Amino acid sequence: MHPDVITHLRCPVCHGSLSSAERALRCAQGHSFDIARQGYVDLTAGRPAHTGDTPEMVAAREALLAAGHFAPLSAAIAALPAAPGPVVEVGAGTAHYLSRFIEPGGSVGIAVDTSKAALRRAARAHERIGAVRADIWQGLPVADGAAAAILDVFAPRAGAEFARVLRPDGVLIVATPAEGHLAELVDALGLIRVDPDKRERLRKSLDPWFAQADEQRVRSPLTLSRADALALVGMGPSAWHTDRAAIAARLDAMAEPISATLDVDLTTWRPR
Repeated sequence: MHPDVITHLRCPVCHGSLSSAERALRCAQGHSFDIARQGYVDLTAGRPAHTGDTPEMVAAREALLAAGHFAPLSAAIAALPAAPGPVVEVGAGTAHYLSRFIEPGGSVGIAVDTSKAALRRAARAHERIGAVRADIWQGLPVADGAAAAILDVFAPRAGAEFARVLRPDGVLIVATPAEGHLAELVDALGLIRVDPDKRERLRKSLDPWFAQADEQRVRSPLTLSRADALALVGMGPSAWHTDRAAIAARLDAMAEPISATLDVDLTTWRPR
């Protein structure tokens, strides 16, 4: 793990600083956390409330992102300005967005997720990324005021914890599905719809600690094969609530290419 990543991590038990020691991270109080052979470190210090995406979901996400279907969103996120310094991505998955965000400069990235399958891939996403297993609802194992930026792309939000971790001059970047996101597939396959109150819930979750600084809409047509469409369903929240075989059967009856729409609200927030 990159030494500049370790500098900004903290022990999940005593909140002390961590240092590297023989394939492990340790604090001065003697708490030790092994670095897995795949390169990530588990700093949950207990059982997470949710184990995160399954290996099948992670594989579907990696395939779809590698095919470039979400490239407009990746490009929009990467183009957003941020001061130099560590970047934390919460719910990072394979660290696809984080790796592109830190690529132009020399900043390090901290990819946080609860899914071991995702972290195995995140640890290999970029030489300056450290992959950390942690549950946002149990607290991020990141030092106070360490982050120059936080990325939250289709991930849970914990406003108070984000405010603790982010520097006073830092930026929080949040991507949430807009009402038209994948609407064609939602209608055809009976998938989970975007909550019409999502924007208001986002504001309420962040408003005590953050003020919105900017907003843009990322909207782009998608041209999908049946395999792409199945991966798209398999990588998102609908994967937990649908029958994969039934979805595949419905897709088999659809003519290729399959049209859908990438429709995402991208907002930036500054600490109050």
